[in-house]
Amino acid sequence: MRRKPSVLFVCVHNAGRSQMAAGWLRHLSGDRIEVRSAGSEPADQINPVAIEAMREVGIDITGQTPARLTWDAVEASDAVVTMGCGDACPVFPGRRHEDWKLTDPAGQPLDVVRQVRDDIKARVMQLLASIEQHG
Repeated sequence: MRRKPSVLFVCVHNAGRSQMAAGWLRHLSGDRIEVRSAGSEPADQINPVAIEAMREVGIDITGQTPARLTWDAVEASDAVVTMGCGDACPVFPGRRHEDWKLTDPAGQPLDVVRQVRDDIKARVMQLLASIEQHG
């Protein structure tokens, strides 16, 4: 049996963008992909506005906890998607890497976070299609 592909989403605080991206990928892929998320400087909790924006589309990310980015998590992932963490996010040769330029939802009103959420959904759908097509 072939191993499931794995994706790691990384942002600075692992409280907004990466958590929303992980929530979308879990929702859209079911159990076909192993989903991880982490931050270079993890926050104490997920951004409540990100939680609300995801709840509006039927995705519950309240059970997730911001986690520190580790080399092991990167090495164990087939694809790494970074979002605004610059040099704090390592890139490994042989790993698929994408850097998504997204507005940081921290401190933003719900209408801005909704736009970020929808942008992330479109990107996650493209990523999922690419993984399923190319592995």
